[in-house]
Amino acid sequence: MKNAFDCYQVNKNEQSEITADVESISHDDLPPGAITIRVVYSSINYKDALAATGQPGVVRNFPHVPGIDAAGIVVASDSDQFKVGQSVVVTSYELGVERWGAWSEFIRVQPEWIVPLPEELTLKESMILGTAGLTAAICVSSLLHHGINVNAGEILVTGASGGVGSFALSLLNQLGYSVTAVSSKIALQERLIELGAKQIIHPNEVNTGSKKPLLKAQWAGAIDTVGGSLLSHLIRSIQPEGCVAACGNAGGTELDLTVFPFILRGVTLSGIDSAWYPIEKRTALWQKLATDWKLPDLDSRARVITLDQVSKTVDSILNGSHQERTIIQIGEE
Repeated sequence: MKNAFDCYQVNKNEQSEITADVESISHDDLPPGAITIRVVYSSINYKDALAATGQPGVVRNFPHVPGIDAAGIVVASDSDQFKVGQSVVVTSYELGVERWGAWSEFIRVQPEWIVPLPEELTLKESMILGTAGLTAAICVSSLLHHGINVNAGEILVTGASGGVGSFALSLLNQLGYSVTAVSSKIALQERLIELGAKQIIHPNEVNTGSKKPLLKAQWAGAIDTVGGSLLSHLIRSIQPEGCVAACGNAGGTELDLTVFPFILRGVTLSGIDSAWYPIEKRTALWQKLATDWKLPDLDSRARVITLDQVSKTVDSILNGSHQERTIIQIGEE
């Protein structure tokens, strides 16, 4: 195991200026942890882009290495749970936020954060899914848990062109649901239909501005990645005994609601927290994503870049021009 290796490091100088670039460091710089992993692939999410620019609230300490998703091979282990040479996946548990992240040739983590890579999934496929795919799977699992089966009626997916939304759309379609996608991106409508949408509606068709405590009951269930006013209108439009799995707040953090959707229609609002999702359930869902729920077009859903190309991709994510899932190849399989 070589002593010097590369990582994408974010620094803050005495004038509070943020710089970020690929740097060479040593294993002595890695944080403590029982398992050392040679990272083969990572990914770029919106939270990673914020971390790469030193965004307060995301990055608390400098220097910082972003990257909330990692797939790689164990190279050193002080735990009986994982053996040297084993392929593994690490997502969440503050990886790349409060802790050293995956945009690095090596990471050191605790065994309770690690999922063994399912045999039916490659390291590359696991990062094409990453946190976005896992979050979508948790949302779908929640709808199933709350009795929203394929015969219940139409399912709505908001933010359908985003990472979580697009994976949710495809998973629901593969399971046999009829899905309506919510998106304002006209140029992506054909792609959303390819991913499984039966129809596409504009967010304004859901977020009408109505102040009525209950709206026309249209949807059997929904996966919401947006939050805010759109979510409050959506909850008021759910059919009796329906469920909304909510996992995002890009549209706001407040909900303007009465209790009526809950006590007159029996609607369930299911909060989805992928960051601290229990490791046992997480492992089971990764197995589903590798087998029964495996999407047939995973390889076509992401482009691959190197660490040297990260800065340009971060810029495109933050200025809103980035439209495809991107993974980073950091090492060799």
